[in-house]
Amino acid sequence: MVVPTYNERDRLEELVVAVFAACEARGVALEMVIVDDNSPDGTGALADGLKDRFRLQVVHRAGKLGLGTAVVEGFQVASAATVGVMDADFSHPPGLVPDLYQEFHDEGADVVVASRYVPGGSTPDWPLRRRVLSRTACLLARGLSPIRDAASGFFLIRRDIARGTLIKAGGFKICLELIVRSGASRLVEVPYRFDDRELGDSKMSLREAAGYLVQLRDLYRLRLTGPRRPPHVYSRVSVGTGPARR
Repeated sequence: MVVPTYNERDRLEELVVAVFAACEARGVALEMVIVDDNSPDGTGALADGLKDRFRLQVVHRAGKLGLGTAVVEGFQVASAATVGVMDADFSHPPGLVPDLYQEFHDEGADVVVASRYVPGGSTPDWPLRRRVLSRTACLLARGLSPIRDAASGFFLIRRDIARGTLIKAGGFKICLELIVRSGASRLVEVPYRFDDRELGDSKMSLREAAGYLVQLRDLYRLRLTGPRRPPHVYSRVSVGTGPARR
């Protein structure tokens, strides 16, 4: 699992412990890659101190270079055949990581997405305005992918697909970028409850929102001008425990 960080010192160790404990309890071998953008609060140094206790790599970057590029750098150094990404702030539940991997393995998936917008998923603490904006962002992407939560930042993907895909956008929506540019066909969604950040500041901004619109424009152009998918390729979306074609 790749975990991009910027000023996440307060709860990073707690997160690492929780994710490794969840995976160990389910017999899932885990490697974590922390990609730190030169956090002034000492997040990178704290991560280095955890390497003696956990199977963990730390990538130190010169500054805030974008979440998408941090994920790509993490994928490049990861050694596992299945790679993933999650937030460092507990908005993504550590206990779901082995569930995502189980679904990934059982379905033979290319990508498994933790989804707020399939039955069983939720964003209980969000104000109405934020819910509307998030839903709108996902609806705008429905012409690109059957995934209902295309804006998710919590997902697993085959490493060969991740490394073999040229990424053009460096913002939040790296999952959508990877799905569209790679042509990944076996797509699975697993519901989860998104718990808002308990500490720290949200990384969302108007600049990121504008960047998302540019990203959508470029991806729709690619979809319109690029090669069509072969007719035998399909997407498989699974909600909870039962798969269903769409």
